[in-house]
Amino acid sequence: MLTKDIRQTIDNARDVLVGKIPNPQSQIEQITIAMIYKFMDDMDLESVEFGGERQYFVEELEKYSWTKIMSSQLGNDDRMKLYKEALEKLPLSNQIPKLFRNIFKDAYLPFNDSKTLTLFLKEIDDLSYSNSENLGNGFEYLLSIMGSQGDAGQFRTPRHIIDFIVNVVQPKKTDTILDPACGTAGFLISAYKYILQNAKDNNQVLTPAELTTLTENIQGYDISPDMVKLALVNMYLHKFKDPKIYEYDTLTSTTRWENYFDCVLANPPFMTPKGGIQPHNKFGVKANRSEVLFVDYIMEHINSTGKAGIVVPEGIVFQSANAYKELRKKLVDENNLYAVVSLPSGVFNPYAGVKTSILLLDKQLAKRTDKILFVEIKQDGYDLGAQRRETPDKNDLPEALELLNKWQDSIKTQSEFQTESKLVTIVEKSKLAEGGEYNLTASRYKETQDYSNCKWEMVKLGEICNIAR
Repeated sequence: MLTKDIRQTIDNARDVLVGKIPNPQSQIEQITIAMIYKFMDDMDLESVEFGGERQYFVEELEKYSWTKIMSSQLGNDDRMKLYKEALEKLPLSNQIPKLFRNIFKDAYLPFNDSKTLTLFLKEIDDLSYSNSENLGNGFEYLLSIMGSQGDAGQFRTPRHIIDFIVNVVQPKKTDTILDPACGTAGFLISAYKYILQNAKDNNQVLTPAELTTLTENIQGYDISPDMVKLALVNMYLHKFKDPKIYEYDTLTSTTRWENYFDCVLANPPFMTPKGGIQPHNKFGVKANRSEVLFVDYIMEHINSTGKAGIVVPEGIVFQSANAYKELRKKLVDENNLYAVVSLPSGVFNPYAGVKTSILLLDKQLAKRTDKILFVEIKQDGYDLGAQRRETPDKNDLPEALELLNKWQDSIKTQSEFQTESKLVTIVEKSKLAEGGEYNLTASRYKETQDYSNCKWEMVKLGEICNIAR
């Protein structure tokens, strides 16, 4: 749980930087670099305390230790000079683990005000590596400040939507798990926490060997080196000692094409980048829209018993262009899709008003039913304004989760799915296929009530009452 002190420290650090670095992502990068810098020194001090030796700040790096950077005997200008030198030296030193070298790669200080740097570093100095769980939560809070990378069509998925999807997909401790457009690794961290909590709830706490296997089985790809850095830190702070996060272009590279997974969780980019995409010829659906290609990629890369939860723009579910129809046909006819969840249009506010849905894939479940469940979320526990204020009494997500779990159980047991919920529409796959559109919009298939055989006579409203205008 995020403590008030850690949240305040992060807010204070941002407040110091905002006058010099107005861009939120740049602020996050500077805080990330400083946090890891201090953590390495904390680990060195801890090692010495327990009778060991320093591991990182030794030999030619000794003079750059955080302790010496923060010495009260050092003036502001000298501190800035030393800090800048350190940012140049750390990514080049072989005594620094590759994980940290990657984080420090291309790092630099984007301002020259030594007093501001001292104020900033003093805030970071209040953070301690001794409680990495709190620091991990603090780092996730820091990442929540960063909303969108609009030019790349990337929007940070709200935490409650990530957790909802993970709770529906139910990753297992033995699953290999991938996010092919991982950003800051939100889905991967949520899956990890879900598995740990599920084990605890069932009195089956994971053994050290199982924990090691779990962390090795969780992987993420991202095309952006900045996102990779943030994801590495996020996972490291959540006890992944060797995070499997790779800088990788999922849509144009083939070097990881042969890697398949039990579980895929993703909110891939929603657009065609400037200049377009030049995908390789391994995709089953020919398209230049990134959201189409990512869904196709995920279908191709979950194994025969695999499952997935994917956030997609609303266009995927109804647009009539050939690539969209071909993708939907593949989802339905090849037994990938078993449910679709429609989200409110303001979920990504204030960064984007894009309407989204969640595609839920499970190759085993989809083979065992000739129907698809549609769930319409009208309220997600937050108002749909720019500030997204919490409204706990207006939240369809708990009911939706219950319905989706019940739908899964009914397919597994081949029993009848019964519900009176207004959130649900069930449609036969054969009906979806009519006309070749495979439209995945629930409202298209809702039946209007036929009152022609009603036992009461049908009359015009004006014949039985006065209508005030």
